[in-house]
Amino acid sequence: MEIPEIGVLKNLIVVGDRILVKPNPHQDQLSSGLYLPATVKTKEEVASGQVIKVGPGYALPIEIDFDNHLHQKEDVKYLPLQTKVGDTAIFLKKSTWEIEYIKEKYLIVPQNAVLLIVRDELSELNIH
Repeated sequence: MEIPEIGVLKNLIVVGDRILVKPNPHQDQLSSGLYLPATVKTKEEVASGQVIKVGPGYALPIEIDFDNHLHQKEDVKYLPLQTKVGDTAIFLKKSTWEIEYIKEKYLIVPQNAVLLIVRDELSELNIH
């Protein structure tokens, strides 16, 4: 599965701890060779897809000076997500929202619904 051109999706901004996923049309086997048995797919409603865009992460609390809060601009800091663009994510379907954008279907998936990430770059490191 190819990642759509960034220009096509540049107007979509993923917020918070969510990721934008292009659903895998062949749910039985992932490109990495990982096989999802039918019992897992139907019993737990597990799905997979390629991560297209990633939100900034979890917003960290900031200290607010209540005396000057109207005149200060606070930069929000985020704890980044584990998922990265290009990863294959295996996630719980019941937690997702399906959208259609320029005649393509995508899923918005919260980070806490992701069960497993398949990342090609890790396979080159011989991690067992």
